[in-house]
Amino acid sequence: MSFDRPREETAAIRTYFGAIFVSLELSRKTWLIASLSPGGGEKMSRHSAPAGEAAGLPARFAELRGKAVARTGTSHPIIVIQAAGLDGFWIDRVLRREGIESQVVDAASIAVSRRRRRAKRDKIDGEALARAPPAFKRGEPRVRSMARAPTPEEEDRRRICRARQAPIAERARRVDPRRMRSVRPAIEGLLFSQGIGDYEPLRRDRRRQLASLRAGDGRALGPNLKAQIGRELDRLELPLSQIEAVAAARDALLAPAVEAEAASAPTPSPARTLLRPRGVGAQFAVALCTEGLRRSFSHRRQAAAFAGLAATPWRSGTIDGEQGVSKAGDPRLRTTMIQLAWRWLRHQPQSALARWFRQRLAGAKKGARKTPIVALARKLLAALWKYVAAGVVVEGAVMKDVAANG
Repeated sequence: MSFDRPREETAAIRTYFGAIFVSLELSRKTWLIASLSPGGGEKMSRHSAPAGEAAGLPARFAELRGKAVARTGTSHPIIVIQAAGLDGFWIDRVLRREGIESQVVDAASIAVSRRRRRAKRDKIDGEALARAPPAFKRGEPRVRSMARAPTPEEEDRRRICRARQAPIAERARRVDPRRMRSVRPAIEGLLFSQGIGDYEPLRRDRRRQLASLRAGDGRALGPNLKAQIGRELDRLELPLSQIEAVAAARDALLAPAVEAEAASAPTPSPARTLLRPRGVGAQFAVALCTEGLRRSFSHRRQAAAFAGLAATPWRSGTIDGEQGVSKAGDPRLRTTMIQLAWRWLRHQPQSALARWFRQRLAGAKKGARKTPIVALARKLLAALWKYVAAGVVVEGAVMKDVAANG
């Protein structure tokens, strides 16, 4: 492929695009800037810059544009590509603010050679990224997967549900009886040595109950023992208080939707719409909204693929098999949907999806519920997407009075 001059004849594949393609290979200390310019043929230029020096990018791009003008006599636009990663989307926003076309791609979607053991260096990755936009402009739509950069408001809004995962996991660790240093076994061990075996540290009145405890011989607990148990309770209550704080922020996010609906808004918010089916609570509604259902999908298979719940076939000749779900989508949305699928079976037993699940399990061996529940999660995601996007109620679903329960 040559960028030296445009071809005059009509071709199915374009070979000249009149643009400067730049890739940013980002790391914590150094940014590698690789570029393909018109008039430079296949030669790729590389330049290193300190990490975080976004203010210096326009100057570097101006230098590349000046060299291209000197070679071709024409000014060319710049197309920048970077892989989605720890740097987030702030660089993309800076470039767009400067009027530069910016593309953020999924790094795993860039094709690599399978002939040998893969070599990885910033130079190799930068070159692969820089060659992806020309291939896409030639008409190869599957050469990479674009990531849609969220707005700062959307990015901040979805942190509410994500922030809940850390204190939930920490709470589980601190009450796990299999962990030697977890809080619950420590408290139970301290009290068992005093002849007390019925204390429950997860109860809301745990402090008041501790104050009234008596040892097995009838005496009051010593002040130092109470202080030690109190410190253990402090460790336990920290994640509990964080969970409550995140829940309060989540409810505050739903509050504008409630006020809009009370004011007879023409179209209720997606989160408020998702609260109507029985079994879908505030946490599930906000998680589904912020992680996936606010996006526009062309069909149900696209929605399932975004969550990584789409099937992965393995077909060649007479071989026809399935490898399970792809897991290539959003892991948070996939986890949320599987949890919601179990909850759906409990709260919507007469729905068409629940009846389908029971039919699939008819005559199956004990414990064979993993595959059907993933399939149910995929079907449920498609049904909820239709419900939010087009108002198609899930078949057989029982609705609840949101105004009474909101």
